[in-house]
Amino acid sequence: MRLAALWMTGAIVSFSAMAVAGRKVTAELDTFELMTYRSIISLVLVLAIAAYAGTLNQINARSIRLHTIRNLSHFAGQNMWFAAITMIPLAQVVALEFTSPIWVALLAPFFLSERLTPLRIFVAILGFVGVLVVARPDVSHIELGSLLASGAAIGFAGSAIATKRLTRHESITCILFWLALMQAFFGLVTAGWDGQITIPSVKLLPWVALVSVTGLGAHFCLTTALRQAPAVIVMPMDFARLPLVAMLGIAFFSETVDIWVFVGAAIIFGANYLNIAAEARRNRALT
Repeated sequence: MRLAALWMTGAIVSFSAMAVAGRKVTAELDTFELMTYRSIISLVLVLAIAAYAGTLNQINARSIRLHTIRNLSHFAGQNMWFAAITMIPLAQVVALEFTSPIWVALLAPFFLSERLTPLRIFVAILGFVGVLVVARPDVSHIELGSLLASGAAIGFAGSAIATKRLTRHESITCILFWLALMQAFFGLVTAGWDGQITIPSVKLLPWVALVSVTGLGAHFCLTTALRQAPAVIVMPMDFARLPLVAMLGIAFFSETVDIWVFVGAAIIFGANYLNIAAEARRNRALT
């Protein structure tokens, strides 16, 4: 349990640092350019670490179609996430991002042959209520940042579903290699469609590197934490990311955070916990 908490602390700090670094970088680069540089750096890191660990031989192309689907979904979600953090407070983006597991629960029956239970429908409705509380949309003027953050959650959900299928027969090295390589290609195509790609300034390079390192580090810490303890224990810890990100937004960008962001996030968290607890009960019943 202590090890799981330690790894989750690493994930929370990494995700939060990536949010701050991403906001800094997008002042000079667009999201496609950011994804290009992030993915190139990530590819170098993945290959270096795999060579050191002796896992380069695990890289293969037998599931290339599923890798492509996963990385297109993640690329779309990550671009919307980086765009959203420039438009609305960081805490609001993170609160809306918490709906991703709810989308996984709702979409899994269609892609993973799982049942769409009444509980999953209830969880989806409860999560949607939480979104409305966080965003409090004005029908005459719906905020683009909230729409992008919500779209990012759906993109991350699609990536999670594809990852769940990939991990049945592919290694982490293989998955991360194709993630970095494909997203570097997607980034080059989308960033260069107008014939020009901005080169980051020397001043900005450390922030670009931080986005790459913290992105990889966060996913590694989260995966390791889930190996140390059940999801029903680990995932609620991620809720600590919201107040941390809120404080970082205040400290670095003078943001103000509405109390309703925390109320809505608590509702979304409750919906997620209901689903995770039910999943844990089902797994215990099968074993």
